[in-house]
Parts: sequence; structure tokens; C-alpha cells
Amino acid sequence: MKYVTDFLDYKLLDTNDGEKLELWGKYKLLRPDPLVIWQKDIDYKLWNNIDAHYHRNNKGGGYWEYNNNIPDSFIIKYKDLRFKIGLMGFKHTGLFPEQAYNWNYYIEKIKNSNRMIKVLNLFAYTGGASVACLYAGASVVHVDSSKGMNEWAKENVRLSSLEDRNIRFIADDVIKFVKREIRRGNKYDVIIMDPPSYGRGSNGEIWNIEKNLYYLLELCENLLSDNPLFLQINSYTTGLPMEVLKNALYYSIGNKHDGNISVDEVGIIQGDGKVLSCGSYARWESKC
Repeated sequence: MKYVTDFLDYKLLDTNDGEKLELWGKYKLLRPDPLVIWQKDIDYKLWNNIDAHYHRNNKGGGYWEYNNNIPDSFIIKYKDLRFKIGLMGFKHTGLFPEQAYNWNYYIEKIKNSNRMIKVLNLFAYTGGASVACLYAGASVVHVDSSKGMNEWAKENVRLSSLEDRNIRFIADDVIKFVKREIRRGNKYDVIIMDPPSYGRGSNGEIWNIEKNLYYLLELCENLLSDNPLFLQINSYTTGLPMEVLKNALYYSIGNKHDGNISVDEVGIIQGDGKVLSCGSYARWESKC
């Protein structure tokens, strides 16, 4: 399990009975988490004075209950990076703090390469990985089908004072964009992807991770440069084992390029020292 201990603006305070209690900056949020299957005694003082609580409804959606005067959005920081947080539909906040472990990896690998690195960030959401790679000195192509998420990512770039760096924001279906990049002959040293379990492209294209991920990986193999650094898949799909991701990476990338494949979970340490699993990653990286 991989995690960071220095995300000072975010804390997982506690977990119980399908919910996690978090501190984002100075605001205390309570959100559902399907991996919190335990029930335990809680500190009611800790679970008091919650600023906002997301409630699920029987139809699969839900709503935020606001208990205090919490703003629509606010800023938190991780080291030199800055991010906008907002209370979105389906319990999201616009940031996955457990990904700080991967941001650190991206920054170190890009900085230590001692050359200009081109990064392709697919299913790029609000741009946590894009901001980290920009900060490290890379040029970035950020692709997400949602124009709203791309605007949010642009704001995160500005908040981190990186707006003068080389980044392009593309609102498009990921597979269609990758196919066009292949035809154009474009190459990348780093490819990062955070595919959802299910989703829709900019024109209603259907994405299913079990049906489409391997095909996307095969396409992305054609975009790797002659001297690539790494390709990483981040997954939040419950029930998709890490070994499946590892095998998919091997057959699409690893048996064609000299390198190593690693897989692991990412998580967050909660207040009592236990670690909450928050997803997994599979990474191919070159031996150079």
C-alpha cells in the first residue's frame, strides 16, 4: 500500500459504517465510501459540527446537506501545488488526495530525466496529474471529455502559478483523440490515464473499462516515444484486480518495450493509524 503523510491540508479523520469523515482545509466533510464496511465505536465529539454531509438516495444519486456556512469552493495546497475544492454531485470534491503519492512519483521521474518530457494525461479530470507534471517541467496535453472539468483544471494550473507553462486542454473522447494523434505521428514520453468504470465521451461515446481499456492501451503503445519514461493506469474500479491491470500492461506495452511493471494500492492513513484503500495503479516504466 502506498500513501503520503505530508498532505497537511487534508486529513482522513475517521471511518465508520459506509462513511468517511474528512478535513479539507478547515472544512469537515462526511461522504459515503463503499469500502468502509466496518462498524465501530466513534468519538462523537470528532463526528460533531460537520460542515457538509453527502447523502445517497435510493435512485443512486444523492445530495449535499450543508450544516454551516461553507463556501461553494475553496483552495487547499499540497507542497507547492494548489487546488480548488468544490462540493460536486455524486459526493466528489474535485480532487483525489491519495493521488499525492503518484504526483510525487511523476515529479521525481520527470525532474530526474534531465530532458524535456512530453506528457499525455487521459481522463484527466481536474488536472491533479497535469499540475504535478507541469510543475516538474514537462509539457502536457490534458484530455477530458468534459469542458467543465477542463475549465476546473485550467484554474488549478493558474492557482499553482503554472499558467506560463506548456499545456493544451482538449475536450474530446479519449479513444478518438488518441487515434488522431497516431495519424498525426505525435509521440509522448509519459502517458497517464485515470479511466472511469463507465463513462461517456464528448459526443455520447460509451466507455466501459473492461471492454475498452486494453484496446486503449494497444493504441497508446503507438504514441510512446523512442525513449519513454513510463505509462501509468490509475483505477478506482471496485472488483478489477491489480493483476488484471498488470497483465493488460504486459501484453500491450511490456512485451514490446524493455522495462518493469509494478502494481500496488494507494490509500490514506486515518486518525487511528489504519489505512483506507482508495484504488490501485499499474505502471510500466523503462529501465533507462
